[in-house]
Amino acid sequence: MDLLFQDPDSNLRYETEIQLGKTDESHIFRTIEYWDLERKRYPQYDHVAVLIAEDITSRFLNIISLLNGFIPLVAIQLNAIQIGDQIALVFTVVLDHRLGLAPEEEEEQEVTDRAYWEKRSSKTTVDMADEVLRLLKSFDQDLELKYNKFYISVSKDNKPFNFVIFRPKKTSLGVEPKLKKAEEIEIMLDSAGLDVLEYDTRNQRYRIRFSREEIQKHQRLLKEILGRAYRDFIGAISTG
Repeated sequence: MDLLFQDPDSNLRYETEIQLGKTDESHIFRTIEYWDLERKRYPQYDHVAVLIAEDITSRFLNIISLLNGFIPLVAIQLNAIQIGDQIALVFTVVLDHRLGLAPEEEEEQEVTDRAYWEKRSSKTTVDMADEVLRLLKSFDQDLELKYNKFYISVSKDNKPFNFVIFRPKKTSLGVEPKLKKAEEIEIMLDSAGLDVLEYDTRNQRYRIRFSREEIQKHQRLLKEILGRAYRDFIGAISTG
């Protein structure tokens, strides 16, 4: 059975194959084919292949693990448990595509341009990144935007300077400053009533989603948070 799910808080689509019994070659191939078809049909999204089965054997787990270096893939084992008169379903993730995703430095190798992002999101939200850049230039006039496949980054003298990255959507702009998680920052964001997504532990980034009006309304807060991120980034470079 083929199913498609989309994460409303990101640009991810999950192409899912559900199988009764043990994993076998045909279902692994179908999972990959379904993923490949959808990513070609909708290149504006990032796609993940998902295989759900009652029994994911060690043999096929090894095969899937090898593929995970090239294909974003999740493997989930599904078990049914009898509890009195009820049947409970237990889903266990045995392989997670996020373990195989490239770090930000590698993702940045795929360079695009402004037109790519205006088509993928909208001109309005890409313009919002320009507005934030004007704030960043109060820290350093040499900062510029760099358009990558998965996000818009910041560069200086044509070198990555990613104390903040941007993820434009159709109607909002994701702003992700690189900062260690701190109660003081969370209080600031909560008091402003902003849409804050789950903290990115792996890359140490806050993930904040702004509307056009909020970008203009919260410029003082943005400058404060991005200023902290900039100073921390400069400090890390000087001590590194």
